[in-house]
Amino acid sequence: MLLSQALDAVLKFSPKEFAALSDLLSPELIDECLADTGVVTLRKRRLPMEMMVWAVAGMSLFRSFSMNQLVSHLDIMLPGKRPFVAPSAVVQARQRLGEDVVRLVFEKTRQLWFEKTPLSHWNGLTLMAVDGTLWRTPDTPENDAAFGRTANEYAQSDWPQLRMVCQMEVTSHLLSGVSFGSVSETSEVDLAAQLAGQTQDHSLTILDKGFYALGLLHHWWSSGTEKHWMIPLRKGAQYQVREKLGAGHELVELSLTPQARKKWKDAPQTLTARLISKEINGKTIQILTSMCDPLRYPKADIVDLYGQRWEIEQGFREMKQHLLQNELTLRSRKPELIRQELWGVVLAYNLLRFMMAQMAYSLKNVEPYQIGFKQAALYLTAQLSILPAVAPGKVPKVMNEILAMAESFVLPARRQRHYPRAVKKKPQRYPLRRPQKLN
Repeated sequence: MLLSQALDAVLKFSPKEFAALSDLLSPELIDECLADTGVVTLRKRRLPMEMMVWAVAGMSLFRSFSMNQLVSHLDIMLPGKRPFVAPSAVVQARQRLGEDVVRLVFEKTRQLWFEKTPLSHWNGLTLMAVDGTLWRTPDTPENDAAFGRTANEYAQSDWPQLRMVCQMEVTSHLLSGVSFGSVSETSEVDLAAQLAGQTQDHSLTILDKGFYALGLLHHWWSSGTEKHWMIPLRKGAQYQVREKLGAGHELVELSLTPQARKKWKDAPQTLTARLISKEINGKTIQILTSMCDPLRYPKADIVDLYGQRWEIEQGFREMKQHLLQNELTLRSRKPELIRQELWGVVLAYNLLRFMMAQMAYSLKNVEPYQIGFKQAALYLTAQLSILPAVAPGKVPKVMNEILAMAESFVLPARRQRHYPRAVKKKPQRYPLRRPQKLN
């Protein structure tokens, strides 16, 4: 049984909540993506395009394998006279596949998974978070020209880098949108604007303070129905109080600059928002939000709700440290293959997170974010690696065993911890020799 068939069987077998997921990641879905992007195999090759989609995702699932080892290990090749393929053949197959097919597979699956996963809500809103991160690429002239490097007045990065902005549902850690571009040409705010149209209606997106741009906030809110946002107030921001709603609770009006109105289409002169202030550990926290109805959205919950933003930071850690095993430099040497590899990373991450959601919902009162990613990912990846050798009739038994292991991956409740920032003395490798007095 091929890997694609094994994964199809995995996703067909699911608990009652997922009984309708009978065709996710099926060969038909991949064929549809190939047809939509115009990538077709005209002649029979040892590395068919539909199999190469799984090879790209496998680059993240099985990070320690080289590409030619990967296609052999996962039984991706068609039968032939030789039991292996040359590394150059794998590169050529990836180039024929391109990035658009993998991107389309990611977009179709994330939409299907979101529709079928019973996500938690807050006052009728799906909780989302948006943040950005950087990925290192190999130091080649092509990558340097395509992606650029971060720099300041003193130095620049040793590696070309790619900027990526993600939107994540905070309870399941499923990625609902991804955009990326050159660090030298694209800002996080511009990449975030590309995600506004993909954001589902009746949602609340929690933004980091680095995304504070009134034009972006208006664009986000006006791109659909009840697409609410929440962000810390920028230090020194000027605003007019329109209405006092209570202690530390105001309806305010902020003015957009002429430059912002020129950049953002249909941007108004002013933006009305709700400002909530709260004292936490002696520090005043100010949160700005589009949720202006104090009866529907209670003040007491909103500031505490902002802490959910850290779930996306956990997601970046899961991708970089656990999924890619701390090998922070992507392996492809050409820009188009870098982008293809990165779509494979987010596809593989969503695949694991979706399977963890199945494990969580097979238990009582457990949310998917309470499943420990590191150990569960190691276990699930090991199961995926042996599935091609499992007879199709035994796959349901394997899946029952996977679900039976779910309880062992549930994380204990988080402790309330606080570590004040402090500079600690660096430990010395050798004992310090004190100066001796000279006679």
